[in-house]
Amino acid sequence: IFPANSGNKEITWMMLEAGAETDVVNSVGRTAAQMAAFVGQHDCVTVINNFFPRERLDYYTKPQGLDKEPKLPVKLAGPLHKIITTTNMHPVKIVLLVKENPLLAEVEALQKCYRVLDLICEKCMKQKDMNEVLAMKMHYISCIFQKCITFLKEREDKLDGFIKSLLKGREKDGFPVYQEKLIRETIRKFPYCEATLLQQLVRSIAPVEI
Repeated sequence: IFPANSGNKEITWMMLEAGAETDVVNSVGRTAAQMAAFVGQHDCVTVINNFFPRERLDYYTKPQGLDKEPKLPVKLAGPLHKIITTTNMHPVKIVLLVKENPLLAEVEALQKCYRVLDLICEKCMKQKDMNEVLAMKMHYISCIFQKCITFLKEREDKLDGFIKSLLKGREKDGFPVYQEKLIRETIRKFPYCEATLLQQLVRSIAPVEI
């Protein structure tokens, strides 16, 4: 809790990597993220809320149950973990992270990755300590990966075409309509209708015209 309250993002991250638990509460029943938010250290809150241990991803690099092959090749675990733990969730940023890594920027690799993200999303929603925020994040990245696959398959300019579509503004005011529609579509496709976070997002977005 102390590194988070002090606003030191680097030490907060180091403690998380060393195994610090994010759901442990202090004497007044507050987690480190809640205390950091209370004292205004929002950067540390973001670090804590975006932390995802590498071991949880490495689980999918080993065959499970009756599987003969792992769901995620070992070579994809590092690049995928980098995207999962990024705090910049702008769709263009995520596509750029895919584009800069040749291991990821292929249809088959992205297919494996988004399926693993969907499994993590499901686990986040069905575990005892439900984590709706992490589940939504996994779903969001999965949807962007699926859209990357579409552009890789159908467009000559591939991921560059996806980035251009995301950044293109409409003529009258420059508003990025395609980007807005993608984000709304992602929220609409979230498979857990009972989630409080989903209901809050829908209530906020539904009345607002593009």
